[in-house]
Amino acid sequence: MPSGLPNNISINIEEAEQVVKLYPMQVNPYILKLAEQCGPSIARQFIPDIRELSDEKGMEDPLAEERDSPVPGITHRYPDRVLFLVSNICPSICRFCTRKRKVGKWKPITRKQIENGISYIKSNSEIKDVLLSGGDPLLLDDDYLEYILNAVRNISHVEIIRIGTRTVTALPQRITNKLAVMLKKYNPLFVNIHINHADEITSDMKRAAGFLIDNGIVLGSQTVLLRGINDNSEQMIKLMRELVKLRIRPYYLLHADLVKGTEHFRTRIETGISIIENMRGYISGMANPQYVIDLPGGGGKVPVVPDYLKHLHGENAEIRNYAGDLYIYPQPEN
Repeated sequence: MPSGLPNNISINIEEAEQVVKLYPMQVNPYILKLAEQCGPSIARQFIPDIRELSDEKGMEDPLAEERDSPVPGITHRYPDRVLFLVSNICPSICRFCTRKRKVGKWKPITRKQIENGISYIKSNSEIKDVLLSGGDPLLLDDDYLEYILNAVRNISHVEIIRIGTRTVTALPQRITNKLAVMLKKYNPLFVNIHINHADEITSDMKRAAGFLIDNGIVLGSQTVLLRGINDNSEQMIKLMRELVKLRIRPYYLLHADLVKGTEHFRTRIETGISIIENMRGYISGMANPQYVIDLPGGGGKVPVVPDYLKHLHGENAEIRNYAGDLYIYPQPEN
């Protein structure tokens, strides 16, 4: 177990040591300081919990990433896009990670594996969109990351490159203007940052996001719905408003995946629907993320929305608005 845990964070060392034997712990000094300042909103995301060992519902690989992996490091589920694992390093390990089976105990991702992944993308002309993931791609050395970006960008049929990262919120000091200027060369580049609570928005985080945005990189957010951390509309509205102020477009509100060891984080679907319903009409449409469930077994992401269309028949549609009022919308003739 690491030393230096914040004084105001309650942790049972004996229980935590049991957990980390199966699910490693890694928390950097920036997150430890933030946890000391903010408490459970941050700490619970990163500090081990004995309940991780008593989850009987979760799955080791709920999204069937291994099944849909034609070559190591590539997940090819949708026809036009692939997930490309390029890093085995995280700024800190989230206790609810989809890849909980791997984090902290990855096999090294070799240059040969990266080359094989690039070759696979080259050989499949239907692939238009490549998402670099991990681990965290932005923790790679600048030159090595540029090697990967350059190789992918030079594949003629690839139109979109995305990067999924936790670094902007969990180790913002890594995001330098030098890095942002390098990334700018590969625009259009879309970076989706993982952020779950408004307490993660610090002066360092704002500076990091600014470097990227000011260099023309489009930032979106991905937020995991977590029990006891952000599972109410007040917290979610506050977070989304702050993101829009920073020029970060809310993208996904992700229902927590059915990952082994994370049952204590999961909410009911009704909770997510209620949050979305309470956001719609009360904050700008651009501040509303899409609530999605990534179906276990590799079914992919599906949107889940409140029931606004009450009745649809020949001449009229009956639709309720955000306030619950019912409206009649006339249909054109067939």
